[in-house]
Amino acid sequence: MNIKNPVLGVLTLVSVACGGEVPVGDDAALDAVGSTGQAAFSGVNGTVCEESAYNCKLRPSGGNRVLTNDPDDDDSWELYTGGPVRDGNGTVVATSTRTSATFNHGQTRTFAGELHAFAVSTSNSSAGWMPMSAIKGRTSFEDKVGHVSALSSGLAKMACYAVRNSHDTTLEFKKVVYDSDAVHERAGDYLPLVRANGLRSANLTFNVPGFGLGGVAVDHFPAGTKFQRLDVPTSSGAPSIDIPLWVQDSAGRYRQQSGTMKFIYGYVIAATGTRRNGWMAYDALQVSSGCP
Repeated sequence: MNIKNPVLGVLTLVSVACGGEVPVGDDAALDAVGSTGQAAFSGVNGTVCEESAYNCKLRPSGGNRVLTNDPDDDDSWELYTGGPVRDGNGTVVATSTRTSATFNHGQTRTFAGELHAFAVSTSNSSAGWMPMSAIKGRTSFEDKVGHVSALSSGLAKMACYAVRNSHDTTLEFKKVVYDSDAVHERAGDYLPLVRANGLRSANLTFNVPGFGLGGVAVDHFPAGTKFQRLDVPTSSGAPSIDIPLWVQDSAGRYRQQSGTMKFIYGYVIAATGTRRNGWMAYDALQVSSGCP
């Protein structure tokens, strides 16, 4: 579906639960031109970047999911039930009852001595980490998943923040993509919502939604988690990226702009000691202190 965004240009997107936008169609064209109609460029976090060298596509071509061998369902992996679902600190937040899940490319971490992969949606009504032993066809999955991490070497520290234990309900259902007809592609995908375990948590993302780069979550952290903002270069000169938010017009389509959503870059030091870099919505955070 080709979407004309009068602010960000031409986007080619399809929506998926909790993972944001995934480019479809001609990946070669996306690589050469970029989703906003401006030439994409090679940056620090990838070879297809827009607005910032740290705002890049998770993979240089193709979608952002780990693909299966099934031509009729190319990204949904069958699961064994009963396994743990963990947040980015390694805390078990749910027991999986799902029989399938999709996973974002390149995202693996070790918890409790076992390699885990990052699932787009879990039984906690959020993204989360699942053990490889829960994935049917594990050998094939491990051959395909790869590993990709956002970078931050040499960037100066800015303010310290923490994930909020609340969210602005007036933002939740606004869309981050112009004229979206998807279930998701909404601002709430980037806010600390209440999950199935009754606790709030929010996504850390590899890039900013609205550019057709994928908007993919790469980690997930509970309220109170410290987020150290970093000073990243952007096209605007500000160390942040603002995207328009959309509400329904008189025809019931998401084409009326209603404010903007700011994203800032930084890192979380997980309870395991692992440093995780990425973007977070400014509305998901509050000023704090004591960042590592």
